[in-house]
Amino acid sequence: MEAESIPSLTPLIQAADQWGELLLLLPLLVALEAVLSADNAIALAAISRQLRDPRQQGQALNFGLGLALVFRLLLIAVARWVLDFWPLQLLASAYLLWLCISNLLPSGDPAAEAEADQALEPGSAHHDRSLLAVVGTLALTDLAFSLDSVAAAVAVSDNLLLVMAGGVIGVVALRLTSALFIRWLSVFRHLETAGYLAVGLVGVRLLIRLAAPNLVPPEWVLLALVGMLFVWGFSSRFPSPDTSELTP
Repeated sequence: MEAESIPSLTPLIQAADQWGELLLLLPLLVALEAVLSADNAIALAAISRQLRDPRQQGQALNFGLGLALVFRLLLIAVARWVLDFWPLQLLASAYLLWLCISNLLPSGDPAAEAEADQALEPGSAHHDRSLLAVVGTLALTDLAFSLDSVAAAVAVSDNLLLVMAGGVIGVVALRLTSALFIRWLSVFRHLETAGYLAVGLVGVRLLIRLAAPNLVPPEWVLLALVGMLFVWGFSSRFPSPDTSELTP
């Protein structure tokens, strides 16, 4: 007689199967969220860095990612319907491409570019945007990125609570890594550009998925490209300030 045929043991066996799935798949979902959110973290760090006050940067990340977590959980709850809704994917793709292009193309105003370059220099004090605007941009950016990560998570498991748990842990990890990237952006000169290029890659991938699903490159291709961008992003530091002029 098999254990499954004993009615009194059936709930225990089902519970064991659920816990086994949790222990096996939760670390996989967390790792998947961490890998797919690497480019997201650097984009969120660059957006938060528009607030030059470190305290406001932390507040923006807390409020923005708190709002993003609500959006992500709602997206997971309705994933079966939303992920096949092509207008949402088109809007997410257009937003990510706009975010990439608007931050990489020169504005055409030399004075504005000089001011922006000065604002990005380590130690400069510059307040460019309001806290509320940055919070909204953070939440919207994470929502656009979530279409890709949620689709991958739902493909791994159809357990709604399990996928939500992975999403919560992923947002917490995103908060920690974004704060770390804020510091690195003041050290490495190409890192912000690399991050926005990675944002553009995700936008292009979403667009290809809509226009020609058969031509969508495998996930590892995107990860390899993002990895190469990060290697380039960490390849050069800002010049150290010349302290010789400060000596009497």
